[in-house]
Amino acid sequence: MFAFVLRRLGQAVLVMVAVAFIAFLLFQYVGDPVVFLLGQDARPEQIRQLRIDLGLDRPFFVQFWHFLLNAAQGEFGLSLRQGAKVSRLIIERLPATLELVAVAAVLAVLVGVPMGVFAALKRGSFMSQVAMSLSLLGVSLPTFLIGILLILVFSVWLGWLPSFGRGETVNVGGWSTGLLTLDGWAHMVLPAITLAVFQLTLIMRLVRAEMLEVLRTDYIKFARARGLSDRAIHFGHALRNTLVPVMTITGLQLGQLIAFAIITETVFQWPGMGLLFIQAVTFADVPIMAAYLCLIALIFVLINLVVDLLYFVVDPRLRVSAQAGH
Repeated sequence: MFAFVLRRLGQAVLVMVAVAFIAFLLFQYVGDPVVFLLGQDARPEQIRQLRIDLGLDRPFFVQFWHFLLNAAQGEFGLSLRQGAKVSRLIIERLPATLELVAVAAVLAVLVGVPMGVFAALKRGSFMSQVAMSLSLLGVSLPTFLIGILLILVFSVWLGWLPSFGRGETVNVGGWSTGLLTLDGWAHMVLPAITLAVFQLTLIMRLVRAEMLEVLRTDYIKFARARGLSDRAIHFGHALRNTLVPVMTITGLQLGQLIAFAIITETVFQWPGMGLLFIQAVTFADVPIMAAYLCLIALIFVLINLVVDLLYFVVDPRLRVSAQAGH
């Protein structure tokens, strides 16, 4: 297990260095930051002095090395648009995105897994067919359209829920959260559902397919021959083995939730990292774009590592192979 973790950490470091290099290239090929900071009317002496202050007069790989060192400390310079430290802007927006993603992920798992199990165990029934038809609709509809439809129905027509913003928040130990206020939850409902729909339907269809595959295996037939109850077979054996591939997809989808919350945050004007990134792209704010790219890559790497470790908890075959030295 220790050697496995070390190998994964080594791979993670290589991936992060590669992503950091790509992010660093943004500084080289997406406009001149000196022009953004000083404007078009700056004097040549001012431009030359600022380039020296920012270290832009150094060789390419020297600049990249300093970029790596700063990125490892969470520093990506100043926002070209807002003039504030990028790390502070990211930290301010991070709670909103993480809370939205967490609620959407929990909703997707708590609804998607039971619906997938139901669709597999009740295959061919009317309710199972309805669930599969709805899941196909959820997979097919684009996220922005789902968000707009929810706003139209629940905000415009019915007036039940707010259509934009994060609502009232409270500060707990430096972390701003809307999960402790009713207004915060009211603002959370529509964007969380919008973000969760695709993941929910994907998990549901995956669980159903894997469950049907597992139920056809020999060890399930042997379990029936031993006289085990349907409950023990379905939930003690079939579902446990179904969760191994489901965890892989769910883990990757969790990373995608964070990466692609951009659309949902834009539709609902949710003040998270996604909206900050869209604004940065609009104004070619390279430091924020580079920081967002590195942060998303780091989240993906950490999620993959956690998923790999969870395999050992869920699948006993991996523990036996590890103990045997394979």
